[in-house]
Amino acid sequence: MVKIKLPDGSVREYARHVRPIDVAAEIGPGLAKATLAAVVDDTTVDSVTPLPSDGEHTLRLLTKKDPEALAIMRHSCAHVMARAVMRLYDGVQLAFGPTIENGFYYDFDLPHKLSEADFPAIEAEMAKIVKEDEPFERIDVPRGEAMAMCRELKQTLKVEHIETGLAEEQRLSFYRQGEFLDLCRGRHIPSAGAIGAFKLLSVAGAYWKGDSTRQQLQRLYATAFFSKQELEARLVHLEEAKRRDHRVLGKQLELFTINPLVGSGLILWLPKGAIIRGELEKFVREELLKRGYETVYTPNIGRVELYQISGHFPYYSDSQFKPIEMEEGERYLLKPMNCPHHIMIYKAKPRSYRDLPVRLAEFGTVYRYEQSGELNGMTRVRGFTQDDAHIFCTEEQVAGEFRSCIEMTRTVLQALGMNQYRVRLGFRDPNSDKYVGSAEAWDRAENAIVKVCEGLDLPGMSIERGDAAFYGPKVDFVVADCIGREWQLGTVQLDYNLPSAERFALEYIGSDNTPHRPVMIHRAPFGSMERFVGVLIEHFAGVFPLWLAPEQVRVLVVSQKFEDYARDLERKLLAAGLRATGDYRPEKIGAKIRDAQLQHIPYMLVVGGREAENGEVAVRDRIDGDLGAMKIDAAIERLLTEVREKKIRQVAAPTVAAAITDDGKANEY
Repeated sequence: MVKIKLPDGSVREYARHVRPIDVAAEIGPGLAKATLAAVVDDTTVDSVTPLPSDGEHTLRLLTKKDPEALAIMRHSCAHVMARAVMRLYDGVQLAFGPTIENGFYYDFDLPHKLSEADFPAIEAEMAKIVKEDEPFERIDVPRGEAMAMCRELKQTLKVEHIETGLAEEQRLSFYRQGEFLDLCRGRHIPSAGAIGAFKLLSVAGAYWKGDSTRQQLQRLYATAFFSKQELEARLVHLEEAKRRDHRVLGKQLELFTINPLVGSGLILWLPKGAIIRGELEKFVREELLKRGYETVYTPNIGRVELYQISGHFPYYSDSQFKPIEMEEGERYLLKPMNCPHHIMIYKAKPRSYRDLPVRLAEFGTVYRYEQSGELNGMTRVRGFTQDDAHIFCTEEQVAGEFRSCIEMTRTVLQALGMNQYRVRLGFRDPNSDKYVGSAEAWDRAENAIVKVCEGLDLPGMSIERGDAAFYGPKVDFVVADCIGREWQLGTVQLDYNLPSAERFALEYIGSDNTPHRPVMIHRAPFGSMERFVGVLIEHFAGVFPLWLAPEQVRVLVVSQKFEDYARDLERKLLAAGLRATGDYRPEKIGAKIRDAQLQHIPYMLVVGGREAENGEVAVRDRIDGDLGAMKIDAAIERLLTEVREKKIRQVAAPTVAAAITDDGKANEY
């Protein structure tokens, strides 16, 4: 006898084997038709998976109204897409087809080079498969039989994956739909007819299992929704995101470049981009000074032993540059983190409880060897500069210092008009072995974070198990830009492990004249300058607020007869501390205004005969248009006030449907 408890609290008892779909059918035929999958005791299963035969269990039936159902439908749509590709082209080798945020992809190895020209044919074939509405049938087989099935299908990538990636699995599962059979963990919707509207988006290269030494595959990206309206809203959203692409705008506005001779994932900041970065750094340095931080500088490399003690070397071994071997036998590493260096600064002299907290800050550059397929402009790089700081404090000071770090991050985001964010608490997964330190230290740190955060009324606060840094729990700020996309930016982390006797054995002499162990806080409001500026480019669509704009004001002459007056005006602007240039070309004023607008110059000061005669300028605002004539001093003060107040005056983004967020977790086998 099995008891099944439903979300409404009702309990159903069965003396026979039943499936979620059977329970749905008992409740009503409409629910049975709408059921796409189910959650049994927190585990997602297919709607036809047999329920346990005894005991008490919870059951939640998933329909298209449930967020989890969207990812399941998309994974099924990935199978439909793969089936369509195999129908249209010969020699297709299947790799993986997981769901991702806002869509899915499938990797193929096939002789035909896919392009956007192929999309209509593939989509048409997918539409046929959806219309046929054949079921997704799960098949569970022993390991040996699974190997034989993949060999019979001539799917060599799947054979290799069974031999290596699934080496410990004794039973494996396939999903069949018509003639299509694929090794897959699932889960899937009952049949293809439940797939709503879909769209192929792009095709790109991807290495087999992300290994650049292996063959390159073709990755076909797509998305799907339960309704055509949702899909259309998403496509509008994608078009707006494309318009804001920081890689395109960065080139057009001359903000940054990447040169293959320098190296992939290594950013070259051009003068205009350097101005934006410099203004952000200046802003943070002013905040640091107010909050009692001390600036330090550390080298870009360190001995491997330093990172072995910290744990970074083994933990980040897959994403680090290879150690540099020296003739003397010493090995050096491009630093993956700044914290071990700051720890050694703390250890450079004895510390007393009267010295604490010690707050060390640095714009420190670190290096990670990201896979080439994962690099993405400024937002995923191999060398990046963190607005890093580490606080060494007593146990009693933890709450106040951690609260101050969170408040500073909020101050930074507010200054940039990024007020839509949620806070994610990353805690350890007790069942994982990737974390260092004792369970007691972790519990102490996690409890301290919860207590602080609950007192700050942080928006959208959630706890994510398994999302902690390897040395301690953290608070991440997940920021939504002006079109609703989410970016993980600032972070604050609490660390009882690196100061421990097992790591760096940090000490201070307490009021009782005996050694005590400090607590360490890691803090970076921006996270990384490269990623943060990349996000800002897209958030503002390259139209930066006045205080950040590389060129803040441009002087335009109606006629070259007034050039002397205009150049004197330009000098006054520069003397006032404004970033100004002049356009003295023999072009019509309309063309000069248009050029300035295309380059997103916040203000234009137009000079003609009347202005020169009256000691005035005609002020044009990028947002509000013609503001009329002003005295030079009044115009300069207007601009300086806007800079001092760090005003955020944006043209509203085009109307886009509310950001469609889902947690389409990678669901690959």
